[in-house]
Amino acid sequence: MGASPLRRWHLVLIERLRAIPGLTLLVVPPAVNAADPHRLDGLFRVEGYLHGLQPHGLFTLARPAEAAAVAAAPGHDEADLLLDLGSDEPAGPTRRWVLRFEGQAGEAPLVSALLAGGVPLVELTENGALIAAARPGSDHGRILLAKLDDILSRVITFIVAAVEGSPMRVPQLPAEAEPSPTPHTGLARTMVRAVTSNAVDRIYRRCFHAPHWRVGWRKLGGPDLFDLKRHPDAGWCDLPDDGTRFYADPFPILHRGRLTLFVEDFPHATGKGIISAVEFGPDGPIGRPEPVLEQPGHLSYPFVFERDGQVWMIPESSGAARVDLFRATAFPGGWVREATLIDGVVASDATLIEHGGLWWLFATVRDGGGSHSDTLHLWSAADFRGPWKPHPRNPVLIDIASARPAGQMTIRDGVLLRPVQDCRFGYGKALGIARVTRLDPEGFDQEIETIIQAGALWPGRRIHSLNRAGGYEFIDGSAMARRPLLAGLRPVPALAGS
Repeated sequence: MGASPLRRWHLVLIERLRAIPGLTLLVVPPAVNAADPHRLDGLFRVEGYLHGLQPHGLFTLARPAEAAAVAAAPGHDEADLLLDLGSDEPAGPTRRWVLRFEGQAGEAPLVSALLAGGVPLVELTENGALIAAARPGSDHGRILLAKLDDILSRVITFIVAAVEGSPMRVPQLPAEAEPSPTPHTGLARTMVRAVTSNAVDRIYRRCFHAPHWRVGWRKLGGPDLFDLKRHPDAGWCDLPDDGTRFYADPFPILHRGRLTLFVEDFPHATGKGIISAVEFGPDGPIGRPEPVLEQPGHLSYPFVFERDGQVWMIPESSGAARVDLFRATAFPGGWVREATLIDGVVASDATLIEHGGLWWLFATVRDGGGSHSDTLHLWSAADFRGPWKPHPRNPVLIDIASARPAGQMTIRDGVLLRPVQDCRFGYGKALGIARVTRLDPEGFDQEIETIIQAGALWPGRRIHSLNRAGGYEFIDGSAMARRPLLAGLRPVPALAGS
């Protein structure tokens, strides 16, 4: 180990790696450099005060007593693999993997990328050759203290998966989706920005419901977004809400000649999502969404499909740490739990597709800490009711730009396309369309065809999901909804343009 100190994330990583049977591993931590937490301590204290966070995260230096448990380590000649986390030690006879952030060894590039608002590329290399790559993300906006915890949690996932044999790669993003480089503004200016943005956020949340989503729909008289790879020439119509609740995650189904749209229905007063449904006619929605499924916990993403003469739904219930299958007994209501497909995982946005003689289930999985949106797992089954078998390469992808599902997949000219969430700059910020180039029991790969942003034809700051059925296409995204107290105690309809 030398004299290099250990951080808390090193301890967690070493503990996870030591649980892998048949592996003798030497971990070399990086030397303290410009990324030393004492150089960032002032910013961490400010962020901890503003957001109620404890400054004892994974980036913190471990106490000597905490590090004592990993002091007994094999020598270079005894180890099967030397995992160099950026120490600049010279190579020896042992196989040596080097962890790199933004192409550089050490932690300074990681901190610089996060301070500049970027999303770091993480790689493991051996003698310059790429072993695995990931693009982890965070659910915490501009808070460096929380972002470091998210990223390092996922770096642990990434390293363990690579050591266990998962050859992960990240798909290249379209040139127009790559952000312009942002210079590091310095810690003092970052602290000022943290205080200012926190104050603005508090004022906004006092005046408006946040978040507040909205559903957009349009009639299809030509190509859809999968074919256009951009917004259509005409705008979208909103599914109206009364400002006290929002609708999101639109999933349509054409059943017995009638089109029904299922949505997440989120009343701000309860803070818990339920599933509601509304019928669509030739001119749009008939009435407003009415509740059809409620559970003790939060529900969203009502993935609905028809099979064997029945209508089925897999709503997201990640708070319950399971993936459940429901069946409609009195469509569009009367939902009963038919089976638990996967148990003991915090899985988001489970999405099914029948492909290559098997059913496949896609979902992002939270591994302890970190983002809910950057780590893709796959399961396969002969029947959609299970039993489901995890893919041997799980996680097959760690990429905040393209891991999380964003709606039903489709096959065009023999090519499997999947809508994905691009969460690099915030949850649900943009919608991607990925082309799956490999999906089998041994591997998975995809390429990103396009990234679609909110814009003039879909005003707001987010576009989050994509589905179609019965001659209609549906998306969702952000809206503004003033709190009733500031609107004469009357709910104010949602307005586009958040």
